[in-house]
Amino acid sequence: MYKRCQMKKKHTKNRHHNSTKKITSVDVARLAGVSQSTVSRAFGTGNELTEETKKKVLKAAMELKYRPNAIARSLTSQNTNIVGIVMANAKSPFYSKTLDEFTIKLQKLGKQTLLFSVEKGRDIDEILSHVLEYRVDGLVITSATISSEMAEECANIGTPVILFNRYATGTNVSAVCCDNVKGGRDVADYLLDRGYTQLAYIGGNPKSSTNIDRLKGFQERLQERGFSDLLIRNDEYSYESGYRIAKELILEGKKPEVIFCASDIVALGAMDAAKHEFNLKTPEEIAIVGFDDIEMASWPTYSLTTIQQPIEEMTEFAIDLLESKIKKMNTKCELKLFPGKLIKRGSA
Repeated sequence: MYKRCQMKKKHTKNRHHNSTKKITSVDVARLAGVSQSTVSRAFGTGNELTEETKKKVLKAAMELKYRPNAIARSLTSQNTNIVGIVMANAKSPFYSKTLDEFTIKLQKLGKQTLLFSVEKGRDIDEILSHVLEYRVDGLVITSATISSEMAEECANIGTPVILFNRYATGTNVSAVCCDNVKGGRDVADYLLDRGYTQLAYIGGNPKSSTNIDRLKGFQERLQERGFSDLLIRNDEYSYESGYRIAKELILEGKKPEVIFCASDIVALGAMDAAKHEFNLKTPEEIAIVGFDDIEMASWPTYSLTTIQQPIEEMTEFAIDLLESKIKKMNTKCELKLFPGKLIKRGSA
């Protein structure tokens, strides 16, 4: 009886051992009747495999409950299939939408995203040094700018970098942006054509290329049409700064007829300040225009006139450009500008 118990225990132990055996690509290849390299290709892009072969491999993998090891694959191929995304303002509705677009489009290409947030006041170069430790295939940097030194370091180790909604002068880094200068000019024409003469501008970070170019286009077009008197205030791309600055302008007795805000989130803050602090009606008593066309801009509460950035087209182009640089098909530095579209609503 003791012997039977021991045998039973041994049998149970062996059965448990077999059930927990780690399934490998060799096992899948054996069951599918293909080579191990075919299994690897089936879980990669698989473009060179027939549909029948790919289905056979995937069926065998499902039957064996096999899951490929992405880290092991990256060590073999020297590609991680991971794209690092660096954001300094991930809470912004514009950038959360941008992150969604990048993530969905990259996943369709078999790539994953790794998000790195830059804290307020922190140097982006510190973050990038950390990002590069993960051996990402490429980098997309939004709402922040890269130094020429860090751009050179990325180039030296072969990590392509694309700036999105930003560009940095003095660096050999490609960028994809909305044509912010033209957007500013379009807003100026729209407002002047409607008879506004007392104008103000509330900007974001005064050092960012987006703010510089939007103000430049707006101010230059006003001057070309004979208007040089423009109130300018810069702070941050935030709801709070829009609310505070609009309130300050009105309290100082400098209430403009219209405020052009460098982003929608700033514009929403300005609209709420006018409404809740002073009971001013938009656009009858104060008109407000934004830039970006975030989802909230179309809400009936705001009905914000704004410049729409073509995020889908911009992200698609940025990914194609990054892919070409990862594959060493494109080594040129380029700045691609997409025209924005004036969306006319009820705030101006």
